[in-house]
Amino acid sequence: MSDVKSGFSIERQGLDLRFRAAALAEREWLAPNYVRVRLTGDDLAGFESLGADDHMRLFFAAEPTASVDELRASPSREYTPLAWGENWLDVEFAVHGDEGVAARWAASAPLGSFVGVGGPRGSAVLTGEPGSWLLVGDETAIPAIRRFAAMIPAGAPARVVIEVVSEADQVEIDAPVAVEWLHRGEALAGSALMSFLDGLGETDAVGSDPFVFIAAEQSIVKPGRALLARWDVDVAKAVVKGYWKRDEAEYHAPH
Repeated sequence: MSDVKSGFSIERQGLDLRFRAAALAEREWLAPNYVRVRLTGDDLAGFESLGADDHMRLFFAAEPTASVDELRASPSREYTPLAWGENWLDVEFAVHGDEGVAARWAASAPLGSFVGVGGPRGSAVLTGEPGSWLLVGDETAIPAIRRFAAMIPAGAPARVVIEVVSEADQVEIDAPVAVEWLHRGEALAGSALMSFLDGLGETDAVGSDPFVFIAAEQSIVKPGRALLARWDVDVAKAVVKGYWKRDEAEYHAPH
């Protein structure tokens, strides 16, 4: 594929790092272990996220903080902004198998609870038009996959593949192609995706000049990069990253 002229690129763009105060306004369970929440507040005016794979940090302080330093000292985790407006921001959480502060907050914090929002501090912006698309991830990548899928033109060669525990964990995804769901059952997170990636050969490429997005537990990185090599995809035109790391709650994905 290296002889195909590139129709797109991924460009890094910086953003002013801002910290904002918000409150939990709504909670909607999309599956038994997957919840969407809406945050609201005047501080969210001007919120911006230019890239589908952006990361922001949510700070789970017990009450509004008096300073940014106090906010940054609070327990926090990174998430992808899903959608936003002048005074609201939607975020999705996978909550099964995680007793951490973020999952507990997303699942059970009372409406009106305070949360701090930091960032995004920068974006990787996909510009131009890929010839084809491969979007692969686990539950934690669903918001980014939603945003990338919305960019796929009708009729473009594409595959969207998502690993979850079982059929009960599947959620609606608005995409121009049918989502392929992989169920890992009791196996380790990422195991079904790793098998899927390992099984893709050179002739299984979705099409010419592909944009490849692969994000799940950290162990996905090695087979993801191996796929890029088999398909002769420029690593500068792909995203392969661990969104989280088993047994390491404080891990955050590289930007």
